[in-house]
Amino acid sequence: MEMRETRRKILMVRSGSIGGTPTRRARRPSGAPIWFVPLFFQSFCTGAGIVESGSARAEDGRAVVRREYLYEQAPFPECHASTICETKGGLVAAWFGGTEEGHADVGVWFARRGPDGWSPPREIATGAHSDGRRYPCWNPVLVAMPSGRLTLFYKVGPSPRAWWGMVVESTDQGGTWSAARALPESILGPIKNKPVMLDDGRLLAGSSTEHAGWRVHMEWTSDEGRTWTRSNDLNPGDAPQAIQPTILRHADGALQALFRARSAGFVLESWSRDAGATWSPLGPTSLPNPNSGIDGVTLRDGRHLLVYNHTPRGRSPLNVALSTDGKAWRTAVTLESEPGEFSYPAVIQASDGRIHVTYTWKRSRVAHVELDPEQLDAPPDGR
Repeated sequence: MEMRETRRKILMVRSGSIGGTPTRRARRPSGAPIWFVPLFFQSFCTGAGIVESGSARAEDGRAVVRREYLYEQAPFPECHASTICETKGGLVAAWFGGTEEGHADVGVWFARRGPDGWSPPREIATGAHSDGRRYPCWNPVLVAMPSGRLTLFYKVGPSPRAWWGMVVESTDQGGTWSAARALPESILGPIKNKPVMLDDGRLLAGSSTEHAGWRVHMEWTSDEGRTWTRSNDLNPGDAPQAIQPTILRHADGALQALFRARSAGFVLESWSRDAGATWSPLGPTSLPNPNSGIDGVTLRDGRHLLVYNHTPRGRSPLNVALSTDGKAWRTAVTLESEPGEFSYPAVIQASDGRIHVTYTWKRSRVAHVELDPEQLDAPPDGR
């Protein structure tokens, strides 16, 4: 029965008829300035549901008010896995860059956005180890803590099956950074996406491992990362394999986690009704997933937004989808639709309400798009 339902969803994705909702064109752009909101405010949720694919480019969308790259040239040929947040000094972003993913020279690079645009990239973390060897860095996650301290979580190791969690901190919005320290054993920190602040003061991070299949778990801290607690795996045994949770909060107190799926062909989801103490079994949503990273956020007006590759194969297109209930979704903007890799998005809503997305652009640059949430529901061409 479950297999028949999965096949039915695949056919609906391919035909563009998921949910019976007609495909909408994206809208034309207008301009506006930007600022970002701290990651610890990103504590509301998104969920899984139904979206139709779109074919318009981001430049054709009225909701798109800025489109740029974090840099045009850099001292490294390849980049991936960006992260973004807002400090008191404005927008900051990080990503890993080097010869190629998994190479020993891959480090974490950082930039700040000021009145004149993005600062030149500078390396703020490497995989230099006490044994004299250097390992590649992976998946940085920037978090603006309630105290104002900017924290960078990242992974170091020869591969995702054998990496460990690291952290550096800044008290001047990324101007200077502390010496790197390792996270406690068995703690990896937020594995790709931003954590969320719960009502009880815990910072809840979605994490995952890959050394014994793709397993997801939760980690949390009540003291801004000084001490940590780890949950059991949410998908043990023969459960669907997944990684890289994005954690989302609903108005009724429920938590919803969405996952990158290894082979299901769809974004997977799990729900918690007890502040993350227990989670429902992982199950498929109606959102296609080509085994690529996703990220989501609940907007302050209550809508849920997800950025993901709307396809069961490849890493184009890259879509922004909206939902009012976390179940039924529709396309809001298609950020990229041409051939190539457009992947690993990060998304936040800024203190001025604007939405900001960064993502890998063909592994050579990091793209940044600013969206006006008031235009996401506007009819095509203003009608």
